[in-house]
Amino acid sequence: MIASSHTPLLYIETYGCQMNVNDSEVVASVMREHGYATCSAAENADLALINTCSIRENAELRVWRRLAELRALKRKNPRLMLGVIGCMAERLKEKLLEQEQAVDLVVGPDAYRELPNLVSMARAGQKGVNVELSREETYAEIAPVRYESNGVSAFVSIMRGCNNACSYCVVPYTRGAERSRSEQSILREVQALIDSGYKEVTLLGQNVNSYRMYADDGKTVACSFAQLLEKVALLSPEMRVRFSTSHPKDMSDEALHVIAQYRNICKSIHLPAQSGSARMLKLMNRKYTREEYLERIAAIRSILPTCSISTDLIAGFCTETEDDHRQTLSLMREAAYDFAFMFMYSERPNTKAARRYADDVPEEVKARRLSEIIALQGELSLKSKQQYVGKPVEVLAEGFSKKSQELLFGRTSQNMVAVFPRGSRSAGDYLTVVPTRCTPATLIAE
Repeated sequence: MIASSHTPLLYIETYGCQMNVNDSEVVASVMREHGYATCSAAENADLALINTCSIRENAELRVWRRLAELRALKRKNPRLMLGVIGCMAERLKEKLLEQEQAVDLVVGPDAYRELPNLVSMARAGQKGVNVELSREETYAEIAPVRYESNGVSAFVSIMRGCNNACSYCVVPYTRGAERSRSEQSILREVQALIDSGYKEVTLLGQNVNSYRMYADDGKTVACSFAQLLEKVALLSPEMRVRFSTSHPKDMSDEALHVIAQYRNICKSIHLPAQSGSARMLKLMNRKYTREEYLERIAAIRSILPTCSISTDLIAGFCTETEDDHRQTLSLMREAAYDFAFMFMYSERPNTKAARRYADDVPEEVKARRLSEIIALQGELSLKSKQQYVGKPVEVLAEGFSKKSQELLFGRTSQNMVAVFPRGSRSAGDYLTVVPTRCTPATLIAE
């Protein structure tokens, strides 16, 4: 959409997870219906929105620093309105509305339909605030505006919220209770992406495996996650299908068999473990044991022999001992993860862990344990990539490499990033490449 001189401009900056990226696309759609066009620089905007994440303290600190920069810009440009949306808006409404914060809008993840009205209120001199959580809102019929898309891959939200209540996690408090989006609206959105030339879709949810739509009796499951996955895969064999995130307690064999049946469902599963210690898992309220987790790993390896497995790991959770830490390292070796997202524990206010447990692992111990986890995962990732060297693999090209316009990058079904000469190929092409070498993070291919 090309803005004329009188068209108000919206700038959105997104922090955090893929769900936030998708939410920003929903916000852009809502505002477009009310006359706004998106722009790529806050300096040009009439309305700047920061879509925020509260999952870790560092994510919030980055947002506070960025808000300070935008407030300085706002002082130079009185027409610029500044809003905070998403999880930090939900968690820190009062702090954001303090006079020195100079924020015009504070809008939670379930109130994006109200943004145009809230902007009008703010223009009239009031604060535009709505952080109410909903048990029904899924934004099902809103077609997201893919304003920063590469035209190849897109995210589609299939559910919102979370019921798991892990003791360290703020998501249930910032995104509310779990609710699933209707399968018909999901299939319509994916079909629209296919019609627009997209080649890959990632189905999103805090716990996609617990997706379910019920029949009219409210008890019979009319569509499970496995059934939804199959329906999406059947829309087009040329559309790759990914999903994130899975909870180990809900990762069913039924879903694994569906993945095995369809070539276009990517053979890559993100299965957060968080810890290898049974004691830690209980304190974290993860609702599975180490043994149950490893049973799920074994099922994946058996049903999907070529599948890659990634995970999330937390170093230094409350009361974690050296033995607990060693059990995490041993779980990593046994699971042989291909990738991992690894973090030091960051206490989040008002969570069960913050209320009940002492954050008593010294920061230097957390840092050392995290370094050991990262070093081991580097070894595992390198070993994982080495098995592909010299063997043809299919990749979907996604865009130019950061290093050169003569190189493209893409991903395999197993979510391995490959870099290769561009030649006559372009983003959106499927092609076969042969890796000649690798790093722990990347396949370098011909």
